[in-house]
Amino acid sequence: MVDVTTSIVIHRPLRAVADYAVDPLNAPAWYRNIRSVRRLTDGEFSIGARAAFEARFLGRELSYVYEVIELVPEKLLVMSTAQGPFPMRTSYRFETVDAHSTRVRLRNDGQPAGFGRIFAPLMAPLMRRANAADLRALKQILESTER
Repeated sequence: MVDVTTSIVIHRPLRAVADYAVDPLNAPAWYRNIRSVRRLTDGEFSIGARAAFEARFLGRELSYVYEVIELVPEKLLVMSTAQGPFPMRTSYRFETVDAHSTRVRLRNDGQPAGFGRIFAPLMAPLMRRANAADLRALKQILESTER
């Protein structure tokens, strides 16, 4: 089992942070390992919505589909892989720190399968480091522009 949580405070209002972070089409801008994202469902990004991701992790090209399984606007988004090599759940929690700052908590948890099982002991520290870098990139994007 891999279970990694990272967090960061972004000096932007909660709505601006949550709106940007939960849009899967923004992921390639701030997730270093995500190459592309394509929406698979039309309409609002809500429970049941799906998106296809192309990524690179541990030197391997990965393709997987996330499905939204829980959504509380401006508070929580939980997505789970609907298919792919590494059954994973990704959760974003958003909390107001003050009128101009938001804490983002990013959690990835899952049970490695296939090649991932071999690397499981190494995955948690690698994921923690990658998630921290991704959150720093998100912070830089959101704090450097008025969205």
